[in-house]
Amino acid sequence: GAIGDVFSVHFEWLLNTSHGADYFRRWHRDKRNSGGLLVHKATHHFDLVNFWLGSRPKTVFAMGDLRFYGRENAENRGETKFYSRAYGSENAKDDYFALHMDRNEQLKNLYLDAEKDDGYVRDQSVFGDGISIEDTMGVMVRYANKAIMTYSLNAYLPWEGYRVAFNGSKGRIQVLVAENTYVNAGGAKEVEGSAKKISIAVFPMFGEPYEVEVPMTGGGHGGGDPVLLNDLFGTPVPDRFTRAASHVDGAMSILTGIAANKSIATGLPVQVDSLVRFD
Repeated sequence: GAIGDVFSVHFEWLLNTSHGADYFRRWHRDKRNSGGLLVHKATHHFDLVNFWLGSRPKTVFAMGDLRFYGRENAENRGETKFYSRAYGSENAKDDYFALHMDRNEQLKNLYLDAEKDDGYVRDQSVFGDGISIEDTMGVMVRYANKAIMTYSLNAYLPWEGYRVAFNGSKGRIQVLVAENTYVNAGGAKEVEGSAKKISIAVFPMFGEPYEVEVPMTGGGHGGGDPVLLNDLFGTPVPDRFTRAASHVDGAMSILTGIAANKSIATGLPVQVDSLVRFD
């Protein structure tokens, strides 16, 4: 390839204060339900790296903490107005982070009006008690092909998207993707994760750097949704990248996050092979 053999990857994912905060309002905030963002969110990112490298994770070490959301952090910043949920709360009326379901017909119909039947409270305060997931995470992974990845996920940043850098034997590739976002079930599905800016820069070791033109396509998740939907429900077309994932690919992506959670809990590196066997 353009940069030879890939030796290391630096991958940072940014969730903004709209999308990122939403995980701390709903059922995901309890790690017993979601496994935290390293499982619920980052599994997709780990899947990408497995695909890009054509390899599998072997060793995982991680650190993580709750630094921005949660009552204790808000109190440390001087916040004094708290509430358990936004609906019916005076303190929530002027809170940027409050989700007002009664002001959105879709959210009202789907969640607020259904509470009497399912008991699910969708608009909990992101600065409330009982949050057991991390909002600040760092992970290091060694792969079977000896490549190393450094990864970070932060859920309270000014913009949404990701940066990836690939370092190889013949140079470096840098990728930047800035995404649109929406609050789940409160906006247009086709906007979810749609890209508003994409850039790919190649830095040859002994040549002039250059930009790679990236065609902008419609559809959610960076244009991936229409491709996936067509593969599942339409007429599949030949894919020279062989992007269709197997059940083993899915398992290897989530196992990175599971290993990362175990590493956070123990303070030790985790061997992925110790978690599961594929006979």
